[in-house]
Amino acid sequence: MRRKDREITDRTEIISIMKKCDVCRLALFDDKYPYIVPLNFGLDYDDKNIFIYFHCADKGKKLDLINANNNVGFEMDTSHKLVISDSPCGCTMEYESIIGNGKIEILSEEKKEEALDFIMAQYTEKSNIAYSEQYLKAVTILKLTVKNITCKRLKK
Repeated sequence: MRRKDREITDRTEIISIMKKCDVCRLALFDDKYPYIVPLNFGLDYDDKNIFIYFHCADKGKKLDLINANNNVGFEMDTSHKLVISDSPCGCTMEYESIIGNGKIEILSEEKKEEALDFIMAQYTEKSNIAYSEQYLKAVTILKLTVKNITCKRLKK
């Protein structure tokens, strides 16, 4: 990272920033160009790993690309605030951002409910959610195990 003065390396702080984000942009390999898709997500972590969960339909381009190559990149950002200056070149944007990569997998039926709970926890205070069997059969859950992660912040 070029701007070391903006880098955040504390894992607890990185996870805290991830929890503030609304969207995770997932980058997949698609022949000559990356394919990037914004997704709702949920987080889980232990002492060694960070896991990001996504839900999607059981068919489509995203799954086709994952099945062809499960190495992915991701980006999320939050805390945006425009800082105005008298000089246009002095204007800037406050932010917190995270970029990383890892391996993504399709979860088995048995692990869907727990993953959906992580997704719901990202956006709501709800717990002990009862998911219908019909919904659980229709939804596909993806689990990204983060391999590399960087975090950056600009606050004026």
